[in-house]
Amino acid sequence: MTTLQPGDAAPDFTATIQDGSEISLSDFRGKKLVLFFYPKDDTPGCTAAACSLRDSYAELREQGYELVGVSPDPIKKHLKFIDKHDLPMPLIADEDHRVMDAYGVWGPKKFMGREYDGVHRTTFVIDGEGKIERVITKVKTKTHAAQLLETA
Repeated sequence: MTTLQPGDAAPDFTATIQDGSEISLSDFRGKKLVLFFYPKDDTPGCTAAACSLRDSYAELREQGYELVGVSPDPIKKHLKFIDKHDLPMPLIADEDHRVMDAYGVWGPKKFMGREYDGVHRTTFVIDGEGKIERVITKVKTKTHAAQLLETA
């Protein structure tokens, strides 16, 4: 669904994370950022993807990556998700969909014949200059970290 492509400037953002503080794209200047968008905390696919990243967190960091997750869930839900699954990365509570809209990942979806608006699971790899290096639209939830590391 997103129209962003490798080489495009990553949309700037400032958003609230699970501890109530704010995080911005500019905080990652000079670092590689994995910005992963997912539909909902504590659902099977989203948990598998987050845990895959958690399990390979040290290796991803060794490769120079910072990780940040984004979903429309509120702070309170993020805190439970992080605590339950021991997640080391910050999670943006994008309840108003501003970050998701900027990255083109919020929009019409279909499930079991029903249409609704939601998050299209997508991961962006952003270089230290704020340019998109890679867009993963077909996220393999159980092996998401391997998808990132295979081209690192």
